[in-house]
Amino acid sequence: MADQNKPGLFEKGGKLYWLHSTIDAFDTFLRVPGTVTAKGAHVRDGIDLKRVMIMVVIALVPAALFGMYNVGLQTSLTYSLGWGFWNMFWYGFLRMLPLFVVSYVVGLAIEFGSSQIRGEEVNEGYLVTGFLIPLIVPVDVPLWMLALAVAFSVIFVKEVFGGTGMNIWNPALVARAFLFFSYPSSMSGSSVWVSKTWVPALKDVDAVSAATPLAIAHDGGLSALDAQYSFMDMFWGFIPGSTGETSVVAILIGALILVWTGVASWKIMVSSIAGGLLVGWLGQIGGATELPCYYQLVMGGFLFGSVFMATDPVTAAQTETGKWIYGFLIGALAVVVRLWNPGYMEGMMLAILLMNTFAPLIDHCVVTSAINRRAKKVKTA
Repeated sequence: MADQNKPGLFEKGGKLYWLHSTIDAFDTFLRVPGTVTAKGAHVRDGIDLKRVMIMVVIALVPAALFGMYNVGLQTSLTYSLGWGFWNMFWYGFLRMLPLFVVSYVVGLAIEFGSSQIRGEEVNEGYLVTGFLIPLIVPVDVPLWMLALAVAFSVIFVKEVFGGTGMNIWNPALVARAFLFFSYPSSMSGSSVWVSKTWVPALKDVDAVSAATPLAIAHDGGLSALDAQYSFMDMFWGFIPGSTGETSVVAILIGALILVWTGVASWKIMVSSIAGGLLVGWLGQIGGATELPCYYQLVMGGFLFGSVFMATDPVTAAQTETGKWIYGFLIGALAVVVRLWNPGYMEGMMLAILLMNTFAPLIDHCVVTSAINRRAKKVKTA
């Protein structure tokens, strides 16, 4: 007769307990375990970390799907291939698939290993990070570079700080920053934004320049930009760029999903846009740029960063007033970098990472100010 008190294979005391975190992660991925709080006060709610992360991934799907189509579209247009819709979409899908595989395999392997070492559960936080990273890098970035960037980000931005919920900076943006500063030739210039790696007919063809709207506006001003891309081209996303960042329409669909479900803060989104518009307008009337201020929203990664990166609940400001300040400074700093830094045309990545650093200080100042105001009211009462 089997010993009823004998621990299970993966339970504490079992032979394979060292695999407990990994087994638990797979067991709870698609179902909610029937565990409840045994004692003390607790809150019953239908939302948890898993649902929040999956909701963000769902919000990212429109940008990802359009990005896959746009990868094929830009390749077809640049090299005059004459592809149809499905040829363009499947080419983009097949080009993006290895990026997603590398992002998730490397990142989750480190997450699982770290959880095993600490004897903790595997958190679902990397579901979003692993989906974001392929959307913010050039589609032809070498896979070994991407693997290094993912490993650096997960180890030095998440795990050394204690894992999901403890990181100071947005891990996906740090992965992009790692690539940008370590391998600039693969992350900048006008030849990295159009894929030709998997087109047999282009095997011996040199990369063709496909400058982004930001680069064109930076070098030639408004007239050069309008000669190549219309405002509606940029709005719909029919332009070269990182896979997930080109289509304003797809990003706005994701924003509506995040705001409607309460997953992301609309205050950060709105204030970031307001900050970008204000600085863009000041730059326009001050002669720093010919571009109308609203052009800043449809070029580069401004809107994508405002919706999906700046609103990261772990690295953003937590107080309601702090969210307004945090978002406004992100938008303002991003456009400041675009207008007055000749060496770097895109400013969203640096602006978000900088404000991630100062988010705790913003919250501290907001809370301290509120406490002081209340103390003054008590004295005068």
